[in-house]
Amino acid sequence: MRHVPVLLAGLSLSLSAMAASTDSWKIPVSVKKLDNGLTVIVSPDHSSPTVGVSVVYHVGMRLEPKNRTGFAHLFEHLMFQGTPNAPKGVFDKAITGGGGRNNGSTRPDFTNYIETAPVSALDSILWLEADRMKTLDFSESSLKNQQDVVKEEIRVNVKNQPYGGFMWIDISQQAFQKWENNHDGYGSFKDLEGASLDDVRNFHRDYYGPNNAVLSIAGDVTPEQGFALAKKYFAAIPKRATPPMTDFKEPLNTAEKRVEQFDTLAQVPAIAAAWKMPDRGSKDQAPMAVLGELLAGGDASILYQGLVKGRELSLNIDSLYGLTSPWEFDGPTLFTVFALYKPNTSADAMLAAIDEEIAKVIKDGVDAATLKRVKTRMLADWYDTNEAFINRADTLAKLQTLWGDANVVNKIPGWIEGVTSADVQRAAATYLTRANRTVIDRKLAPKPAPAPVIAPATAPAPTATKN
Repeated sequence: MRHVPVLLAGLSLSLSAMAASTDSWKIPVSVKKLDNGLTVIVSPDHSSPTVGVSVVYHVGMRLEPKNRTGFAHLFEHLMFQGTPNAPKGVFDKAITGGGGRNNGSTRPDFTNYIETAPVSALDSILWLEADRMKTLDFSESSLKNQQDVVKEEIRVNVKNQPYGGFMWIDISQQAFQKWENNHDGYGSFKDLEGASLDDVRNFHRDYYGPNNAVLSIAGDVTPEQGFALAKKYFAAIPKRATPPMTDFKEPLNTAEKRVEQFDTLAQVPAIAAAWKMPDRGSKDQAPMAVLGELLAGGDASILYQGLVKGRELSLNIDSLYGLTSPWEFDGPTLFTVFALYKPNTSADAMLAAIDEEIAKVIKDGVDAATLKRVKTRMLADWYDTNEAFINRADTLAKLQTLWGDANVVNKIPGWIEGVTSADVQRAAATYLTRANRTVIDRKLAPKPAPAPVIAPATAPAPTATKN
């Protein structure tokens, strides 16, 4: 995950597109597949002379080689190290020099590369993306440089940070059984250092072909223009064989797992409680998304009001859906509640309070006014996110990659709206069980005992001498 600023809003607010209907907003989606297997999506919106571009490859942490933990993330960094035609630095300069922004990230089921810029830069962006899809500048120096960069990123973001990502790295290692799901996708230093140039070449060959990618363009471009440019720059890239997907499915857990850890950097203890989610496409996926928002979506949520404001056990409440969103995964993932709790309470008290609030939902459901508020917030967040062209292009590419249908972008609002109180009760009773729960209690590390104070030796009293 490169630390390059991303333009998340402000370039392309397309409120005019919502004027046609006060109740819904349908994002325009046109899809075409090139002969080499590259899927191309265009979402036209002429409210701003800008574009967002996303290229998503269907490979992430789950498919990286064994004994090469963190390799998919390392490879994402290497994609910015240049090609024979565009040496290191050209990619960033070409986009930022024209007023644009770019970034990339690695997740369990995909790696995405995103750009936003004035529409006049679209040709350059597509040329650059096609160029690094063809090949990279494979060199020992680039590999060593990025190995060091990723290791430093891990030091800064994990090893030298309080809590160190335990709510997504450690909790996954404990909750899942299969290596594809439970290894550290950020990477161990040993595995990162063991990556070779052959590993890099093979990974690009196997997973970075056009038939394993989706190109999405959103903004001031027509479908005809977008498809023509995609064909111009990408059509000549030959498709490449992709290794078969491994079987990384897992059932729900059947026994609670509790783990205690100690943190030398934390000021207060913390807890992470995670439950395995319903599968993508399950009838329970939307109810679980609504349930997660109901429980831990902001200051009005049930757990915030119950644990932070009411019982005053916790300092905060946050939640995670793995490393993505409740809609963007293609294998086992977790709904995780993470909280810093007060030193005068305990993990047992926190869990008892969480269980009590969940039990209320299972027994009584959710009242109509609260359910409407939760749905309205979710819909507002969904529309707001996808107004920005860079986000819209990325959402469409990820949905096409994971669901095989970019038009899911226009189905999700309806799925949210259709969730009933009974659906929420069913999801809570099915998934938020103690048996399906994994817990990490992150305690403060015991302070070292002070060194014993040793009194200085006293000199013997002088003895009288006779003259």
